[in-house]
Amino acid sequence: MAYTSRAADAPLTLLVPGLNGSGPDHWQSHWERELDPCARVDLGAWDDPHRNSWVNRLNLAIHRAGRPVILVAHSLGCHVVAWWNEYERPTAHGPVRGALLVAPPDVEGSEADGRLARFAPVMRTAMPFPSIVAASRDDPYIGFDRARRLARIWKSRFVDAGWLGHINADSGIHGWPFGRFLLRQLTAAAIPPAAPLIAGGNYETVLRARGTPRPAAER
Repeated sequence: MAYTSRAADAPLTLLVPGLNGSGPDHWQSHWERELDPCARVDLGAWDDPHRNSWVNRLNLAIHRAGRPVILVAHSLGCHVVAWWNEYERPTAHGPVRGALLVAPPDVEGSEADGRLARFAPVMRTAMPFPSIVAASRDDPYIGFDRARRLARIWKSRFVDAGWLGHINADSGIHGWPFGRFLLRQLTAAAIPPAAPLIAGGNYETVLRARGTPRPAAER
């Protein structure tokens, strides 16, 4: 089924949390409260994930949305999206119009949490829609170069998010304005083929060049 692009049919931001969900000060929770339209996928069994169950719940949420969606996944949620992409083989004209994949963990490493290992191996099917992998330089769950390789595998644009740990509530970023900037690029379907973005680096330059106002939280 093809989805039309009408102003009244703005994409739904569909949040896909990882292990243990996303607490009240997680940036995903901020977005859920602040963005419209926005919804969170209830994957169930947050502390005991089952791959097929989580993928099926994501698929159901996508098709129940009844409008185009932008997936915003964190941590293990990124691999849920990758497995969904493998199983469903969506097209660029399907309901999913983009994906922001934040802090994907290493599910194949020897030190991986057993619950993460349930999502191994890494799915190698390229995303057919615009996608971004945003990674931190000091994420305890994946090496920076490994995260870059995941972006290459999925044919996603790679973004250096700085030194933010696992890019979660412990990172102290609250609503994560830089992430909102990345989301706007996906929503506008305007990911430029420029050098990788670097938080605190060419972020300001890109904002000025594109005439994009700074998020209210940053003013």
